[in-house]
Amino acid sequence: MRLALWLLALFGVAVSVALGLSQQYGTVTLFVPPYRVDLSLNLVVIGLVLGFVLLYLALRGVFSVFDLPAQARRWRAQQRERVAQTALLSAMVLWMTGRYTRSRKAALQALGQVESLLTVAAPENLPSLGLMRSLLHLLAAESAHALRDHPAREQHFQQVLAHHDSGRVDQKLELRDAAYLNAVRWALHDRDNATAQQYLGLLPHGTARRTLALRLRLKADRLGQNHLPALDTARLLAKHGAFSAAPALSLVRGLAIACLDDCHDSGQLQASWQLLLPEERQQVDVAMHAAQRLLTLEGEPTLALKWLLPVWQELTRMPETGSALQRQRLVKVLARAMDAMAPESEWLARVEQARLANPRSMELQYLSGMVCLRHGLWGKAQQMLEQVAPRITDKELQRQAWRALAELAEQKGDNAQALACWKLSAKV
Repeated sequence: MRLALWLLALFGVAVSVALGLSQQYGTVTLFVPPYRVDLSLNLVVIGLVLGFVLLYLALRGVFSVFDLPAQARRWRAQQRERVAQTALLSAMVLWMTGRYTRSRKAALQALGQVESLLTVAAPENLPSLGLMRSLLHLLAAESAHALRDHPAREQHFQQVLAHHDSGRVDQKLELRDAAYLNAVRWALHDRDNATAQQYLGLLPHGTARRTLALRLRLKADRLGQNHLPALDTARLLAKHGAFSAAPALSLVRGLAIACLDDCHDSGQLQASWQLLLPEERQQVDVAMHAAQRLLTLEGEPTLALKWLLPVWQELTRMPETGSALQRQRLVKVLARAMDAMAPESEWLARVEQARLANPRSMELQYLSGMVCLRHGLWGKAQQMLEQVAPRITDKELQRQAWRALAELAEQKGDNAQALACWKLSAKV
């Protein structure tokens, strides 16, 4: 369709020119004494047009001849730039395949080409060449780091920070941030937490919120045993979907437990507990570890039971949600807390209700026996513990059950039974 329209337009122009020239009856007379030359006006117009075209082409040809040296210089510069770009790509491929020595050699060769180009390049080509030079220095620094050549790595890194040939401000900032992020990664690989934290502090706020920067910050905080800042970073990464659900939950749980382990008294532990999110405090392992840590630091047993109450309700309502180890650990912590406080009828009722709802649970029968023992219900306690002691699988709970039975036998004056229970406790 387009070709047809062009043909129609061409035919229209040809017809218009033919009609216009056929209607010209004027003449142009040239007097060259003693001669007189009469020319058609159409011929004069056509001659002037042809003369202008010929003059224009002649001038273009002359200018092209004078421009040949500049064209030759541009062509040579383009060829050298192509060689540098090829060396850059080769260095990247070699670095990704683990051939670090060859990668650094290719990067240094490309740097030599770029440095020579920068001295003769046109101003409009300087930004792209400056960017290429910075990338080559970063690549050479990466290869030097892999080869454990720290002086060369630092030299190339400083060259990246010193070069500001890029014409665009955003490219300068991105190159600087890329250099800092790589420096953080190198420092973490060298187990140098101080240097990693230093370069992390130099990152702008926007760059520091990126997923890559947050991952590096998390590694640095964990390396420096800064568990509370690491927990905040892990929460932010989990919120942005940097981890899948299960690893994120495991990471946050581990950091929360580490924060609790850093506490040296009950007041500090309570403050750290308040810093945890509600969903973190409801995790079984976190709540049990906090309660156990509070009892170890001689804190209030009632507070430990308060922290364990949501976990207790969850595990007794749906026992299948927790593992056997979690149930055994919960029973140990509860028994320890109740042993350290005055008898409380409310927890006696809770334990008895849970035991009746789960009659096959050896852990609940053990806990019921120990609570009854604490409340002075010795007959019921002896009955529960005699059923549990031979059958419970956890060695520590079994040992405690035999010891409790031995103490009950001693109270009743049955020394033979007490001696037998002590022997069974020692054999566990």
